[in-house]
Amino acid sequence: MSGPVETIEVQPDEDGLRLDRWFKIHFPYVTYGYLQKLLRSGQIRVDSKRVLANARLEARSQIRVPKVVREPPKAKPSLKPPPGLSKADRTLIENMILYEDDHLFVLNKPFGLAVQGGTKTKRHIDGILEGMADRFGDRPRLVHRLDKDTTGVLLVAKSRNAAAKLGNIFRTRSAAKTYWALVSGVPKPPQGKIEAALVKAAGPDGDRIRKSLPGEQKEAMHATTHYSIIDRIGQKAAWVSLKPVTGRQHQLRAHMSIIGHPIAGDDKYDGHLKLPAENMENQLHLHSRRLMLPHPFEPGTKLDVTAPLPPHMLRTWELLGLDADKFEARSS
Repeated sequence: MSGPVETIEVQPDEDGLRLDRWFKIHFPYVTYGYLQKLLRSGQIRVDSKRVLANARLEARSQIRVPKVVREPPKAKPSLKPPPGLSKADRTLIENMILYEDDHLFVLNKPFGLAVQGGTKTKRHIDGILEGMADRFGDRPRLVHRLDKDTTGVLLVAKSRNAAAKLGNIFRTRSAAKTYWALVSGVPKPPQGKIEAALVKAAGPDGDRIRKSLPGEQKEAMHATTHYSIIDRIGQKAAWVSLKPVTGRQHQLRAHMSIIGHPIAGDDKYDGHLKLPAENMENQLHLHSRRLMLPHPFEPGTKLDVTAPLPPHMLRTWELLGLDADKFEARSS
């Protein structure tokens, strides 16, 4: 193996294996980003042809592997995790992954974990991902955001190119997002559209979003949300499906409060004042349930990912006698 290039034959038991997985098995120290670079430059080929990292291999195919790949690096990669990143943090992210391919991955964000940092927030998903560039081949990039106490589907790009393409999909409103929430009271009519322009107002407990007033047109943000009742608990509360057309900060929380049906457990928008049952946990009951969008690198393919309800919402559903599976068809 001293020559500049060697050809390695794909074994029968490796038939159908993806090229990037093959390299992970045979040359685990080669990062995904470095593999991509070698493929783009033609230094790695299959049966003398240029291929992509997700190409499926056939038994007895010949993989061209340069010497620079075959020799393990003498030193560890220079990528360093940020201070405080632990093995537990990396494991946390791994356990959150609902879907992953060569270009992106989808996390199931838990309750209480911030997506990004701030003045008082030192531990957050974006910071943990920064220390996992060696795992994903590049610096992972958030495509959208969820509030700290909102749970569920969170999309992350594996590269700058993927982030740009996914960002464009969101900007053109080609991504369909569905949230589940428990709200105080029962909205009327059972299906409707909320169109209320929003403005940000500073408060003692941080920024709060409210409905714009006359004369605030310049700073007002147009916002539209579709809602639909999935089930109800008498007149005390309703399980609703929320589909935002726009993506404003706190949009769903503010909109439901504006129409008089705040989300249960939302202490910023009065949802904590009318919990529908005793012994119910006073935590925000808002969950990013489902995300659908065209795949940015696979024309004709749709990405469709669903996140299960978080533990505190499951306990509430059991307390109130709601069945999370019974109305699945009506909530999609």
